[in-house]
Formats: sequence, structure tokens, C-alpha cells
Amino acid sequence: MSKYMQLTVTVRPYYEKNLEQTYPKLARNLKNLDANLVERNPSLYELVGQLDKLLHAFEGTKFREVLFPQREKLLNLHKSIEENIADWHLAQADPLLYKIEDAFDKIESELD
Repeated sequence: MSKYMQLTVTVRPYYEKNLEQTYPKLARNLKNLDANLVERNPSLYELVGQLDKLLHAFEGTKFREVLFPQREKLLNLHKSIEENIADWHLAQADPLLYKIEDAFDKIESELD
């Protein structure tokens, strides 16, 4: 590794339009907490990285009730993706991103 430089791989959002149009119920709930978060158009991977913070902030809400059952699965996926990226196993990380999308599709379908 270089002494003053470092290679990085990032997960960027790639919604057809944006988070709010792709997951409107999720975005509406997140806006109640932090409108800037939705405006930044985070990736689902980034949201999972903040999952415990979100669960804490939404204590006692329907949003938390829908999100919490996915917690372990999402955190394990996030950790596995992080490890695969760190080891430059990008082909192994990609299908895990699809699993995160599947979990968020389920969350979206269960929200009001």
C-alpha cells in the first residue's frame, strides 16, 4: 500500500430516479426524522450502516416495528459486504446488495 494514497471502493446509490421516488413510504418516514438524509439520496447500504441509529430515533413508532425484524439480516449483510469490499471480492459483494434491496422492498410493502 502506498504511504500517502489509498484505493477505495464505495457503494453509490443507483436509483432510477431517487430514493424518494423508489421507496416513497420509507422516504416519508425518514423525512420525519431527517429531511436532509432523504435529500442526500443515500444508498440502501448507507442506510443499513445507520440502522441502529434509525431504530433508536424511531422508538415507539410503526416504522420501527416494520424495520426491526429485518435488523439482524441487514446488519449481517452489511458486514459481509464490507468484508468482501475490503478483500476486493466485489463479485461476491454484488449479490448481497440485491438481498439488501429485497429486504427494503419488504419494508416498503409493510409501511403505511
